[in-house]
Amino acid sequence: MDVEAYLRRIEYRGPLRRDFETLRQLHLSHLLRVPFENLSIHAREPIVLDDTALFEKIVTRRRGGFCYELNGLFGRLLRELGFEVAMLSAEVANDSGDFSREFDHMTLKVRLNEQLWLADIGFGDSFIEPLLLNGTEHQQREYRYRVVSTSGERFLLARAASDGVWKPQYRFSLQPHPYIDYAEMCSYHQTSPDSHFTRQRICSLLTPQGRISLSDMRLIVTENGVRSERLVSSGQEYSEILRNVFGIVM
Repeated sequence: MDVEAYLRRIEYRGPLRRDFETLRQLHLSHLLRVPFENLSIHAREPIVLDDTALFEKIVTRRRGGFCYELNGLFGRLLRELGFEVAMLSAEVANDSGDFSREFDHMTLKVRLNEQLWLADIGFGDSFIEPLLLNGTEHQQREYRYRVVSTSGERFLLARAASDGVWKPQYRFSLQPHPYIDYAEMCSYHQTSPDSHFTRQRICSLLTPQGRISLSDMRLIVTENGVRSERLVSSGQEYSEILRNVFGIVM
């Protein structure tokens, strides 16, 4: 892997030590530069879970991706920099508290000096800096996050600072997996009419003040906790926003 090209892609100029501060800055830089997006699915571009193909898409062509792509390639970057990283299977919670199928989401475990951290730059609007896997509460912007363990499973929980209710985002185990284990669910999300990725186009990026997203033909901007939304007027304007805001040319 061309590590220097990857670091240029995420505009990272910080330390490259194998420590938490480097991990934190890489994680945040990635979220601020590389969109979470599923545009390949709607353009009928096959998503291949292979480091070479993912590097060509995300770094060379300056695209984004969804969890398998973003976390898969980010995990490879971290390993190239000397970090101990494993790809984990996660099951995503819905509004009713039920969980999706195994391998529905890929997240990352990073071991640093006998401490385990959860890293995830492919879950959209969620935590923005790595989380300890020991129940520690982390305040990040207007939310608090923690990872708890129950009967051998871990649960990522979140709550708004103004709300005392902890809600699950996903559950996972610490069993590492290779790309091939995610292939079936990756194919499902590209092809099934039941997948939310085939039903809606999304392109979303963290910003210093909040987040900006294209959800089909809606432009959603959140700044300092204030959300605004408007309809995109045409396909031409949609393409211009992709290019000028997200740096994507389809």
